[in-house]
Amino acid sequence: MILRRSILVLRLVLGAIFLYAAWTKLRQSYLIFAMSIDAYQLLPSWAVLLIARTLPWFELAVGVLLLIGYKLRWVSVAATGLLVMFFALMLRSYIKGEGIDCGCFGVGDAISPKTLVRDGSMLVAGLLLTVAAFRLPRQNRPQTA
Repeated sequence: MILRRSILVLRLVLGAIFLYAAWTKLRQSYLIFAMSIDAYQLLPSWAVLLIARTLPWFELAVGVLLLIGYKLRWVSVAATGLLVMFFALMLRSYIKGEGIDCGCFGVGDAISPKTLVRDGSMLVAGLLLTVAAFRLPRQNRPQTA
């Protein structure tokens, strides 16, 4: 029972966060988000534009799927994978001393200890949700003698 409630809370919170992140990016021009991606200086221009156009839609899909609980095992893995990637990129940029915008929730959110704690907390929540989602079916199996 506690596991089910924990899963519900984690998926609703993470789903809402992914929806909000997608919404903030979709309401502005993808070119503005592309500038945040390009600031990390990791990808060629064509890849930056591709990610700027598609990532918000992927975040939106992950958020909706988390909220409704559809295919939770695999959606939680996808959400956690995104959070690992986001956190690693932010941590790399922070350690290098790059004063760039993280791009997490639109423009104006510079990478700082605050953003690292926030995104680190989301990553921990994603990891907990993934572990719980994979453990739940085992607990529901009937006991055999």
